[in-house]
Amino acid sequence: MIKRTLAEIERMAQGEGLNLDYGSILAQGVSIDSRTIIPGQLFVPIVRIDDGHRYVEEALRKGAAASLWQKDHPNPPEGFPVIMVEDMLTALQQLAAAYRRQLPVKVIAVTGSNGKTSTKDMLDAIFRRAYRVYKTQGNLNSQVGVPLTLLDINETDDFAIVEMGMSERGQIQRLSLLARPDAAIITMIGLSHLTQLGSREEIAAAKLEIVAGLKPDGALIINGDEPLLTGCDTIRQQKGGANVIRFGLQAGNTYAAANEKQSDHGISFQINGHPEELELPLLGLHHIGNALAAYAAADFFGLSHEQIAEGLRQVTLTPMRMERVRTRTGYHVINDAWNASPASMEAAIRSLAGLSGYRQKFLVLGDMLELGDREKEYHLEIGRGIPRGGVDYVYTLGKLGKAIAEGAVAASFPAERVRSFDRMESLAEHLMNTAHAASDVILIKGSRGMQMETLIGLLDKYEP
Repeated sequence: MIKRTLAEIERMAQGEGLNLDYGSILAQGVSIDSRTIIPGQLFVPIVRIDDGHRYVEEALRKGAAASLWQKDHPNPPEGFPVIMVEDMLTALQQLAAAYRRQLPVKVIAVTGSNGKTSTKDMLDAIFRRAYRVYKTQGNLNSQVGVPLTLLDINETDDFAIVEMGMSERGQIQRLSLLARPDAAIITMIGLSHLTQLGSREEIAAAKLEIVAGLKPDGALIINGDEPLLTGCDTIRQQKGGANVIRFGLQAGNTYAAANEKQSDHGISFQINGHPEELELPLLGLHHIGNALAAYAAADFFGLSHEQIAEGLRQVTLTPMRMERVRTRTGYHVINDAWNASPASMEAAIRSLAGLSGYRQKFLVLGDMLELGDREKEYHLEIGRGIPRGGVDYVYTLGKLGKAIAEGAVAASFPAERVRSFDRMESLAEHLMNTAHAASDVILIKGSRGMQMETLIGLLDKYEP
């Protein structure tokens, strides 16, 4: 993590006003949360829903080395080291960008509508076979999260895997310019953020902003099965600079998969005709695309096939991504509740349908949010696509979830096996009375705002 004197931090953040007596004080690390401040950290009072300036004095009392302070806020604390800045978010980003320029670390940036976090986890597992690696913690992939990620990298790290998210145009560009990646990955283009961006074309353009800070000799690794990526002007222009590497399931990609298999224990596939199968201890064939992207990046930086294969065998995903959970009361749950879009919803349903060894399979789906004017249509399509032979029961939660149920019944899924609920408690109670804990499996998925994972806690309260 960053370890600099306050005088250096003042210059890097383009601040002013630090008392000269404080200039030689060393700050180590950055925090935006006074509740978890560690003595010696720099406190950055972000102005969001809650104004962080309210907690500056608390952070300083708990041992913060110093705090930034936005000039338009009155009454900065006296008797403590304070650095004045024009805008708090800009100052945080400037500090992170300056620190990144001082680091010898190689950065791999990852974005995409789905698969960012899983790809990040795979890259981390692979590169740890040979290097010291830092990766984005949790979901710190935003305009605030990425600067915090960069500032948490150690000067001894060899690689940093930096996840980048966005909700509107221009955000990925800013993050890319901060991180200056040596390689950039776009996992796929889906339908997330249609409310803000309006079309898949605009989503693709927003994701392609990742080339803004890409090193001239770096690698742009894209989903070659996506025409919105392969056929765009940005990719054609990159041919004169960074390497453009394509991955996917279709022939003609730089890295292509074959012989894909799923079992109850994981997935396997072959790459580019290599006789050895690559194995991942994960559910869902959709993870193969993420693995191909990670393989491409690792190969670009010189890791061997054997190192990559071992990393994939050892990968552990961030929670709530097709995570197997056994409740205290014995229920088998596949927790894929971190987020949802039509593409990821379809992938999760296919994964559940492909499982064997269970008496009955329950599909529990919540609303998919931020899909724009066609949101109901997308939910109806999900319902129509649920396979009768691969899923036994369909339960939905929320107003849009009802459209999933409608679509399933319209496509001849047995109506007596489809139920819609407005309250999670009612869903849990009905599920508890229908599912057999020892022999059935339940997959839960929905957008983050639906907090579908709360079902697991409710099931824990019921004795099967």
